[in-house]
Amino acid sequence: MPKAYVFTRYGGPETEAFVDVDRPSPGPGQLLVAVRAAGVNPVDWKIRSGYRRPGDSGDRAFPAVLGSEISGVVAELGEGVEAFAVGDEVFGNTLSGGYAEYALVPVVIAAHKPAELSHLAAATLPVAAATAYDGVRQLDLPPGATLLVTGAGGGVGAAAVQIARAFGLRVVGVASEGKRDFVESLGADHVPSGPDWGERARAAAPDGIDGVYDLVGGEVLAEAAELVTDRTRLITAGAPEEDVRRLGGTRVTRARNAAVLEELARLVLKGDLDPHITGTFPLDRADEALRAVEEGHARGKTVIEVVR
Repeated sequence: MPKAYVFTRYGGPETEAFVDVDRPSPGPGQLLVAVRAAGVNPVDWKIRSGYRRPGDSGDRAFPAVLGSEISGVVAELGEGVEAFAVGDEVFGNTLSGGYAEYALVPVVIAAHKPAELSHLAAATLPVAAATAYDGVRQLDLPPGATLLVTGAGGGVGAAAVQIARAFGLRVVGVASEGKRDFVESLGADHVPSGPDWGERARAAAPDGIDGVYDLVGGEVLAEAAELVTDRTRLITAGAPEEDVRRLGGTRVTRARNAAVLEELARLVLKGDLDPHITGTFPLDRADEALRAVEEGHARGKTVIEVVR
């Protein structure tokens, strides 16, 4: 039977298990993908802990497979699928969880993987990089404007810095002191997180901060709202909609379509976006991969590789 890394109920790491599962069957408009790589994101452990994304009722059949972005090879087509064929290399968002040997992917959020793009790199794009891309596009800042990115050392943050730079923006990145070299290597001016980070950000951008992309939430989001010159240019992927709306901003709106995935692949192949994969784990060590992200030790992207 196929293997998968699951959680058996809402809670902490103790709810996780590496188990045998049934091979999923694709429904209409779906692909069954033999997974080659799966991206690991903070939202994975948050969902395991009970966090609900917008539109998520929280009703799940347990055990539920963790993960939501993959790259792999089409193994079976659902009814009505015409744009893909068995054997195609694809990447996209999953319906059935990504930490598994097989995953279901709706065709509307799947894209053909360019041959020059590795499965490991492609698996970092559908969630982290796409969230970064959607946020930078939503802010719609003109070239030369200054963008503040909080959580700049993580997977979404690193992608946001690079995409913003590709769009001609100046970027101030807030991250821990230990991630200074990494954030600066992305092209951002680093501001250490921690007490008084807001004052340091002001000093780093004496002409003002034109937009904020927050990936942390809480007190960091509130402080960021005090820094931006126009709060309609304050967006977050790190806090609930009601929290950011109270501050005059909004949550990032996810496009979730193949066109965004194709554009991200082009950015990688052009050299404008480096996934910065800093940790790779086999499927049977998915617990270590998720722990690295949950405990905040990972910088850049962590990926699970499914070896066949």
